[in-house]
Amino acid sequence: MTVTRLIARPLLASMFVVGGINAFRNADAIAPRAAKVTDKIVPPVQRAGVPLPSDTVTLVRANAAVHILAAAGLATGRAPRASAVVLAATLAPTTVAGHPYWEESDAGAKGNQKVHFFKNLSILGGLLLAAVDTDGKPGLAWRARRAAKDAKREAKHVAASAKREAKLAKAQLS
Repeated sequence: MTVTRLIARPLLASMFVVGGINAFRNADAIAPRAAKVTDKIVPPVQRAGVPLPSDTVTLVRANAAVHILAAAGLATGRAPRASAVVLAATLAPTTVAGHPYWEESDAGAKGNQKVHFFKNLSILGGLLLAAVDTDGKPGLAWRARRAAKDAKREAKHVAASAKREAKLAKAQLS
């Protein structure tokens, strides 16, 4: 792991650890804001057959636990790409629930919520970069493209060799 990754991953994860601990401790206070989002998301997910609790406080605590665990994975370099994907997926509803600047009427509060909303969008961008970071090693997609290119080149070589051998065999028969 490069020094940049060694420093950047824990820095990116730190917000999720601190925010997760805060949300876990204050789930009762956060639940009313989260209910606006969970009330829309939970019923369709439950209809799809996913066992998801309906209690908003439990969902806030579960989301906090996911943030803490995935942030730990990202910070320590254990499954950093998967951790980044999980954090990105959970950041969207957390941001919509926590920073709905469009609902604020006070200009000061609206500005503050807007800053936090766009800060979370910036962090989402960092998570997306972390999710596709292959740590300097070729990713699966690159390896697949390379294997296809190598197979195509090998097939052309085999075809040319077969054509040459056929010409030689025909010349020897004549």
